[in-house]
Amino acid sequence: MRPTRSSLLRAVSVAAAGTLVATALISAPVQAAPAASPDAAASLAERLGDRSAGTYADASGKMVVTVTDAAAARQVRASGATPKLVKRGAAELNRATAELERSAKIPGTAWWTDPTTNQVVVSVDSTVTGTKLERVKAAVARTGGAVRIEAEAGVLSTRISGGQAIYAAGGGRCSLGFNVRSSSGVTYFLTAGHCTNIASTWYSNSAQTNTLGTRAGTSFPGNDYGIVRHSNSANATGNVSLYNGSYRDVTGASNAYVGQSVQRSGSTTGLRSGSVQALNATVNYAEGSVSGLIRTNVCAEPGDSGGSLFSGSSALGLTSGGNGNCTRGGTTYFQPVTEPLSVYGVSII
Repeated sequence: MRPTRSSLLRAVSVAAAGTLVATALISAPVQAAPAASPDAAASLAERLGDRSAGTYADASGKMVVTVTDAAAARQVRASGATPKLVKRGAAELNRATAELERSAKIPGTAWWTDPTTNQVVVSVDSTVTGTKLERVKAAVARTGGAVRIEAEAGVLSTRISGGQAIYAAGGGRCSLGFNVRSSSGVTYFLTAGHCTNIASTWYSNSAQTNTLGTRAGTSFPGNDYGIVRHSNSANATGNVSLYNGSYRDVTGASNAYVGQSVQRSGSTTGLRSGSVQALNATVNYAEGSVSGLIRTNVCAEPGDSGGSLFSGSSALGLTSGGNGNCTRGGTTYFQPVTEPLSVYGVSII
């Protein structure tokens, strides 16, 4: 039976419609997932467990999550982050860190996980020589390439001497980190634990005539934070000095992330800038080991201890210690501020 003209036209119309529908389906834009926040990326890496080895922000500010397999990479993409395939998962890097804990806990050493190179890094300062350096090298060799050594200039030390200067009874200058308040309205300030260890009473002037407050808690080594109760709540402001006549309002606290741009305020060297290089670093000071620290390329000098590490209006950390200076540059480690906020049950003013 020969097709009629009308049936041919209907067939052409149906075929054309089918082509248009198919074309539309193929050409429809793929809806990209919203960009993952640093906290969301870190949470995803934690859920992936050994299938990830950390996160960091790339040059454009987008979060990268390291992964060990293609399935994990798909999860990362779907979350709005960028996956990076790496050789070692979290468990292997944790075993490498445990080896350093057992064999290389020597004053002048520090270690952290570098997610950008998928290795643990152990740094040695100028005091780690001879048999001490050989101990470190032997420990590194036992990790099968999971650890690399970096030499750091100068001597790794705490900086006993944050924003503005605070003075210890009997001598010693540090810097105030952040003013905080308890749920009942009592005001305090946070600073480094290696500062609050040396005195109970703290002053705002070197003549020690203006009392700021009395120590209410301290933790060093292991951690590096302390808390002082204000004698006068009117002294507690919710900002950080920028050392140019102006101040930055700090409205809350957050966790740092690798690649984040940060600033530090301290009573010796004022305001300095840099970026976060690593999290959960362990530092072996002469006075003892401190773990869980933020490593940065921000410089600091004696007297900056306890000072404020922040990004925008968010508090991040308290100056702990490091090496180098603000003339030639250096490395500084910070106690994450979220830990003492939780331990003492206080919040940023």
